[in-house]
Amino acid sequence: MDFIPEKIADYVAKYSENEPELLEQLNKETWQKILAPRMLSGHFQGRLLALLSKILSPKNILEIGTYTGYATLCLAEGIQKEGTIHTIDCNEELQEIQQKYFKKSNFSKQIKAHVGNALAVIANLNTTFDLVFIDADKENYSNYFHAILPKMNKGGIILSDNVLWSGKVVEKANPKDIDTIALQEYNQLLKEDPRVETIVLPIRDGLSVSRII
Repeated sequence: MDFIPEKIADYVAKYSENEPELLEQLNKETWQKILAPRMLSGHFQGRLLALLSKILSPKNILEIGTYTGYATLCLAEGIQKEGTIHTIDCNEELQEIQQKYFKKSNFSKQIKAHVGNALAVIANLNTTFDLVFIDADKENYSNYFHAILPKMNKGGIILSDNVLWSGKVVEKANPKDIDTIALQEYNQLLKEDPRVETIVLPIRDGLSVSRII
């Protein structure tokens, strides 16, 4: 679902920062070769992720849901020189394209890619995070939140993608629509949990920004 008219979306992208050449190549290859390319963060959202990361200047970043690594590279733009970004995905088949572009980037030595169950990987990460991006299976969003919150530094930011879910979250969900129900519950959780303050941005499919109090 597009939340603003196409002409306005194009105008917004035109007058935002340009997409870096490496990411433009990754964008193109993802659309050419990978299933469900709409999952890619893309130019405008990617520039937002990069800018937020630069503002925060995080030492450690966690990304849940690597896909082809586009958002990973955007988030890495703001990381401290001695920092690390841990990114997790359960799909081994995406490793080839991920590593291809990670190695071409300036952040290859700072990116730690994990393959497996995200909750299990998170449990074994002995570090704390300043910035987290959740963009994986919607059913587990609340579980991811509870898993990462004890590992968040005060003032840290949790970014959650797809929280508007093509507008389905404002309708009564079909009992069999697990993803929509999970996102409705997750949005309610972010609203009510006193440990975070949250704003939902109607960007693409919805992006929530939650600050650890």
